[in-house]
Amino acid sequence: MEIDFEKMGGLVPAIIQDATTKNVLMLGFMNQEAYKKTMDTKLVTFWSRSRNCLWTKGETSGNYLHLVSIQSDCDNDTLLIKVNPDGPVCHKGTDTCWGDTNKCNPVEFLSELQDFINKRKEEMPENSYTTSLFRKGINKIAQKVGEEAVETVIEAVGGTNEQLVYEGADLIYHLIVLLSAKGMRIETLANELAKRHNPNWDKARRIKKSQE
Repeated sequence: MEIDFEKMGGLVPAIIQDATTKNVLMLGFMNQEAYKKTMDTKLVTFWSRSRNCLWTKGETSGNYLHLVSIQSDCDNDTLLIKVNPDGPVCHKGTDTCWGDTNKCNPVEFLSELQDFINKRKEEMPENSYTTSLFRKGINKIAQKVGEEAVETVIEAVGGTNEQLVYEGADLIYHLIVLLSAKGMRIETLANELAKRHNPNWDKARRIKKSQE
């Protein structure tokens, strides 16, 4: 990766993003030495403009930024660095330098779950419930989705909210297994819903139906 350190007198901005939550945590600056040390140690290191020296984030507080990946922008003069933080990032004790709480959007966990299920499908470890589902094949997985859907409906009509959440979670899990078995992802359904949310979608659907 070619990085242009010359535009800002040897420095480039480094945007720090949590690899899991996708939240922006802070902005720092790197020179070539800081970049090299970051790559060598896998701990994000900056160039301090106030102290004129290198500083590895967390060397005093213990809240290190563990490197996941580094990307350069289209002009090769700004870095996007994805990390796993050990704790709060800001020197004021907040999760981010903007005072935001660094929490994952629970809906985004569905993508993580999809990745996990896909990994199970690829590796097929023994003594795994997910593995057992894949081994039973599409028909049995689809049947299981149907069973979980019925149980969800039963809890919605005559059960408790707590049990509704429990059965609904089971339904979504088995649906993702089914999607994985078919070579699809939960994002495929999200994209379909996003299309339907478009005000022009229903109009286009009606036109298509009239032409069939």
